[in-house]
Amino acid sequence: MPELKDQIDLSKLPTHIAVIMDGNGRWAQEQGEDRLYGHYHGVESVRAVVEGCAELGIGYLTLYAFSTENWDRPQDEVSGLMELLVSTIRKEAEGLNKNNIRLHIIGDKNMLPPTAQTELQEALDLMNDNTGLNLIMALSYSGRWDLVNSVKKIAEKAKTGELDVSGISEEVLKANLSTANFPDPELMIRTSGEFRISNFLLYELAYAELYFTDVRWPDFRKENLYEAILGYQNRERRFGKTSEQMQ
Repeated sequence: MPELKDQIDLSKLPTHIAVIMDGNGRWAQEQGEDRLYGHYHGVESVRAVVEGCAELGIGYLTLYAFSTENWDRPQDEVSGLMELLVSTIRKEAEGLNKNNIRLHIIGDKNMLPPTAQTELQEALDLMNDNTGLNLIMALSYSGRWDLVNSVKKIAEKAKTGELDVSGISEEVLKANLSTANFPDPELMIRTSGEFRISNFLLYELAYAELYFTDVRWPDFRKENLYEAILGYQNRERRFGKTSEQMQ
């Protein structure tokens, strides 16, 4: 039987894959370790998925790294996650740059510690001219936060007369989201057996194919990514139409 990667139809790849990287804490507890142990091991999974997407020629990969709700977790876990974020950026930036990967950040960056903001900006500047995989990190992000921000921007434009209320459309809403420059995801993957989207890309996932797996994030590797893509390719994407209309 052909390898999973060889079964993938390269002409039917999703342009944009979004991932909810869930299960780090539970994986660590199953190992008898604290939750941060799982987060540290999850970095290897990030590396594998980024590499796998780049090798296949996927255009965009969004990783849900830290939600606005995650700030409410125990302080030691939040502090550890921020330290991990800074150290990971330092270690990975050069390698990502050499592989022509371009980094983007969505979310409320002002909530991040100053050291994290500095490291992120340096990485963004380093990879700004790259033309390969667009790696989008959702940090201090939530879909509702983004929608509220978009509405505020639109309201301000209407208030100043820059935009007429009758001109507000889906396109205007989309243009004011932090994801405005990216296509909507066609495939959303969530690990660790949970069946929800947890305030992630609420507007953008409207017609995405949702793929859920029991695999904990620290165990997720390229083969699991290939399985998700093959699952996507075996589905019929109708966008509200009938099968007959799509044919």
